[in-house]
Amino acid sequence: MYLLSLNGIYPVLGWVGTLAYLLAYFLLSVNKINARQLIYHTLNAVGAIGLTANALHYADLPNVVVNLVWGLIAVSAFVVISRKKKGKPN
Repeated sequence: MYLLSLNGIYPVLGWVGTLAYLLAYFLLSVNKINARQLIYHTLNAVGAIGLTANALHYADLPNVVVNLVWGLIAVSAFVVISRKKKGKPN
């Protein structure tokens, strides 16, 4: 027997996403990380994935949209930072 049913995974994904968003913002606020670091955008992407999955499951379309956009911003920043580290133009 599975510890979590498929339906039970969505609240877990939502909480993981919430914690990732909060951790990213907290670390940024206390100057432990900055917005030019991959970890900041990775945490935001993880947050977006978790909260988008949760919102899709509950058909919460406004939250689906905001988290998809948040995730796209995080991924695009991730790509820009990665290219700069490799010496490639944006």
